Amino acid sequence: MNGVGNPIRIIIADDHEISRIGIRRLVSNTPDIEVVAEAVNGAQTIDLARSLKPDVILMDVLMPNVNGIEAAQRIKSDMQSISIIMLSSAEDPSSIERAMYAGADGYLSKEVGSQELVQAIKHVQIGERVFSKTVLNLLEGKAVEARESEPPIALTKREEEIVTLVAKGLTSQEIGKRLFISPRTVETHRARIMDKLGVNNAAGLVRFALLHATYFNLHSTNEEA
Repeated sequence: MNGVGNPIRIIIADDHEISRIGIRRLVSNTPDIEVVAEAVNGAQTIDLARSLKPDVILMDVLMPNVNGIEAAQRIKSDMQSISIIMLSSAEDPSSIERAMYAGADGYLSKEVGSQELVQAIKHVQIGERVFSKTVLNLLEGKAVEARESEPPIALTKREEEIVTLVAKGLTSQEIGKRLFISPRTVETHRARIMDKLGVNNAAGLVRFALLHATYFNLHSTNEEA
């Protein structure tokens, strides 16, 4: 477990050596991130996760032996404290959805730049989920070219809760009662979410919520038994 002042310990999992070298190079100049191991397939990643207990794993989607999504599911089933960011050079909606259901904490294009990757690692380390803008657009059926300088979109746990409740059709007042916060606070969160997602109105937020809320593993918003 990463403590205050300690570097974020990461594992790079990719079957292509050039990709591993490239990812290591992207994070190598950051003093608060430490690469503790590299893996070439899913099975090795699982073994290293169990023995080293890193803070974050950067995982290629397509790997031999055990693919990245299956490896993520196995790791998350045993070690919830480990954050996993999936990296892919060829995103498709099916893989993104499967990765989210497997418990991944983020999904980024391999075209991501150094600053953006470091930012994403730090976001998941504090419990947020991160997505490339291109990933969210793919889920909406839009094809958008990846940009290295485009920062990942990060949603806090509270924002995910609100997105999920928006998808259920609850008003700000109803969401406030459910989460024990004021309607004004809910509206502030909604405005911040809309700004992050680049949507201009409530209809855009609802559309995003309906498209993506099912991919969030949110126990705090489950209905009372």
